[in-house]
Amino acid sequence: MDQSAPQKGTVTQRAIEEVKAMIGEGRLEPGQRLPTERDLATRLGISRSSMREAIRALTVMGVLEARHGSGIYVTRLEAGDLLETFGVVADLSRGPRLVELLEVRRVLESTATALAAARITTGQLAEVEKHLAAMNATDDPEEILSHDLAFHRAITLAAGNDTMAAILEGLSSRTFRARVWRGYQEEGAFERTRREHARIHRALLARDPEAARAAAAAHVGEVEEWLRAQLDG
Repeated sequence: MDQSAPQKGTVTQRAIEEVKAMIGEGRLEPGQRLPTERDLATRLGISRSSMREAIRALTVMGVLEARHGSGIYVTRLEAGDLLETFGVVADLSRGPRLVELLEVRRVLESTATALAAARITTGQLAEVEKHLAAMNATDDPEEILSHDLAFHRAITLAAGNDTMAAILEGLSSRTFRARVWRGYQEEGAFERTRREHARIHRALLARDPEAARAAAAAHVGEVEEWLRAQLDG
């Protein structure tokens, strides 16, 4: 066997990088149809099977999308589309990996909340207040969970950074939060989390970025510490 011959995986990876470079350099634009598999394979000097694998991988990543009867297209390349698989990681993670994800969420959510305090509009603040009031008006875990998600989503959107919002959406999936809420419910921690949400809201109302950062960090930090205790117990 010729030891110098490139492995198929290496060739496919090179094809992936080439297509990504074409997009990054503007030779392929978001929404544009991809050249045919045959044309790309010829252009890159690789087999059609390797090109097919590269296209399949880029489709799974969310970089490309197949439109039935029309061909393969570059996606809109929006952060939410490209980070969908990130949410799957959060949903399926267990044990210490969950704590790691919460550490990342604490850093990002505290930053997003600080940005929101500086940028939030009157309408966006009203949306936050609506979900805070709804959380305070019920003891139903499903309703609290739903409004908790919406409360934090409204804040991250108010931060004005779509990429950060997309990452936090992945870190804060409903499945992930439901697992935490179930444990919280058993310990009667609803009142504590309501107080933490109220503190975040007060900081937003005061347009105080540093108070907002501290309130959000403390809120996620409480969940993080609770989860660590579950793992150590």
